[in-house]
Amino acid sequence: MDIKPILSALSRHRVASVLIAMEIALACAVLCNAIFLVSARLDLMRLNSGIPERALATVAFSGCDGCGAADVNGRAVAALAAIPGVSAVGVANTVPFGPRAGYAGINLDREGNHFGGVLHFYKFDAGAIAALGLVPSQGDKFAPDDFRAIGQDEFLPADGQVWITQSLADHLWPGQTALGREFWMGDSHFRVKGVLPHLAVTDPGRSEEGLAGAEWSVVVPVTRDALSGRYVVRADPRDLPRVALAARDALARAVPEAVVDQAGSAPVSSLREQYFQTDRAMAGLLVAVIAAMLLVTALGIVGLASFWVAQRTKQIGIRRALGATRKDILRYFQTENFLLASGGIVLGMLLAYGGNLLLMKYFELARLPLLYLPIGAVLLWGVGQLAVLGPALRAASIPPVVATRAV
Repeated sequence: MDIKPILSALSRHRVASVLIAMEIALACAVLCNAIFLVSARLDLMRLNSGIPERALATVAFSGCDGCGAADVNGRAVAALAAIPGVSAVGVANTVPFGPRAGYAGINLDREGNHFGGVLHFYKFDAGAIAALGLVPSQGDKFAPDDFRAIGQDEFLPADGQVWITQSLADHLWPGQTALGREFWMGDSHFRVKGVLPHLAVTDPGRSEEGLAGAEWSVVVPVTRDALSGRYVVRADPRDLPRVALAARDALARAVPEAVVDQAGSAPVSSLREQYFQTDRAMAGLLVAVIAAMLLVTALGIVGLASFWVAQRTKQIGIRRALGATRKDILRYFQTENFLLASGGIVLGMLLAYGGNLLLMKYFELARLPLLYLPIGAVLLWGVGQLAVLGPALRAASIPPVVATRAV
């Protein structure tokens, strides 16, 4: 179809054409960024934590700073292990989706000239590693003498073997093996003994690295008496709700001088649900924004197309009398809408990218992948064609005789 007559008609209605194109441009800018944000939230919520969440619960206490770790852990672990259905118990500083308890920056050389990033350090005893089901996909398991004590007022052992995740290995030593590699955290020195397929940090997606740093985890093996206050319990998923409740009571009886952390003592699956509650709400809100923008854009196109059909009734009748078919009239309005939408989409893509740069600057969001620009374009083209279909069909159904009599 020759588009020159269409462009000529649009030029005679510049204000209306510009307004609808601007509406489409704004919708495109919002849609591209909103779809990207929803996709990022969904990717984060689908994150593989690396542990069997539905078989695990954590129980913790506070207010026992003067208690001896050996005595407290002995009583606590014995009480938790005695609960019917418990298959494993261990001591840990925290778990995925639990309290934030172990971030520190590391260097890849002793002198501190090569910064590796801010990593999350998990401190687990042998029981916790067994309960969490952690098995390296590369390297070796920890030997008994790999479990080190932590000195008073120290964050980590001074030296030791560790496991890291595959995601962290790819970040620190891309394209190379991580086994046997070394890194330093202050005065502490570590050597990579194994690589885990997955192990999420306590707060995935909340760091500066976003989703990319969601698995920058390090497992440091420590002795049971190196820490106290939080325990990991494993049971059959069907028994876990009962076991989790019983664990609180058992810990309260075993360590009466402490206060059980009711909020932090729960199945890990519940901790995950609570952690992603805000992300689910945000994703739902963004989906509502997307739907609203598409609806408003569609209504604007329907209104403008209906107005133009009413204005061009006589012209349509003349074209029908001169031999134009219903298909020709339908194609005319669809092509006109496609041209308007295309102009708005081109401008909208520029606005989307510019808006993303502002979001990156002020809200530390990730860069908008170019893939989302054509996704927004296809959505708006589709909505535009569907919206104009009704008015276009009404225009195509105008009989030549009725149209030519219109004044």
